[in-house]
Amino acid sequence: MAPLPRRAIGPFTVGALGLGCMNLSHAYGAPPPEEDAERVLREALDTGIDFFDTAALYGFGANERLVGRVLRPHRHCIVLASKGGMAGEPGEGGMRRVIDGRPQAIARHCDDSLKRLGVDVIDLYYLHRWDRRVPIEESVGAMSRLVEAGKVRALGLSEVSAPTLKRAHAVHPIAAVQSEYSLWTRNPEIAVLQACREIGAAFVAFSPLGRGFLAGGVTDAATLQPQDIRRAMPRFMPDVLPRNLHLLQALQDHATRLGTTAAPLALAWLLAQGEHVLAIPGTTRVDHLRENMTAAGVVLDPAARAALDALMAQGRVAGARYSAGTQAEVDTEMYETE
Repeated sequence: MAPLPRRAIGPFTVGALGLGCMNLSHAYGAPPPEEDAERVLREALDTGIDFFDTAALYGFGANERLVGRVLRPHRHCIVLASKGGMAGEPGEGGMRRVIDGRPQAIARHCDDSLKRLGVDVIDLYYLHRWDRRVPIEESVGAMSRLVEAGKVRALGLSEVSAPTLKRAHAVHPIAAVQSEYSLWTRNPEIAVLQACREIGAAFVAFSPLGRGFLAGGVTDAATLQPQDIRRAMPRFMPDVLPRNLHLLQALQDHATRLGTTAAPLALAWLLAQGEHVLAIPGTTRVDHLRENMTAAGVVLDPAARAALDALMAQGRVAGARYSAGTQAEVDTEMYETE
């Protein structure tokens, strides 16, 4: 297996492919048994992954406890990222997701994450969502005090626009921006990728396989479990998803010609978008993890990159990435057709 390219993220240097840990505890239907989740984390270590991403929200704390339990013995050789500003709070009928960017909430979220992870410091701490009720300067100011206190080493933002990023960076250096980015979600190309280059921040792509679509994992909306968050996403609606299947087939055809499969091809395309771009694909299966890691050996010449760019160019993918309600919670730039 080819070695991963190494890329900078704040004061750290990590492999360009990390592991997004969310779906080991959260979001895409029932999570896997704990022993299977632990196996994926251990395999990630064995394959050379040294960048792991979790959040207070994932499994309402369960993911941080899982990640901390398995990775704590390897703390010296990994970069650990987590997120606050959005977490689970008790409500009617159980836990509910709450966006809260007030300084006191950010301080509490960080302390809670440190306890669940069982560590003294978080390497990269993101604001999971910008709470529009709170100026970004206040939220980032509170995060900067976590750095001063030695609880956090570097700061990041998730799902923000270029102007918001620059406002935040004026308060404290921003090491990374995390947003959805893949062949079929190209919004970061509007402005944020360039803004990251300008300020020297890394761009960390979550859902780089289109929430499983680009890996061929979702071809029928009826197969999604009732609690799967993709059921509320326009692209996965029963009347929309079939309209995108020809794109998946074309991607698979490209992969076959290049001697690989769709998932590593999509990841290789993404890593070719800039030396400051990293990706954190998630999976619940060891075989998928190993397949993703073969992306390091996929070589794309200019013609192959151009063909992939054109395949899923803006306007060719049916459906927006988020529902209107969820889109209102994020600050990312949108194309006019969305």
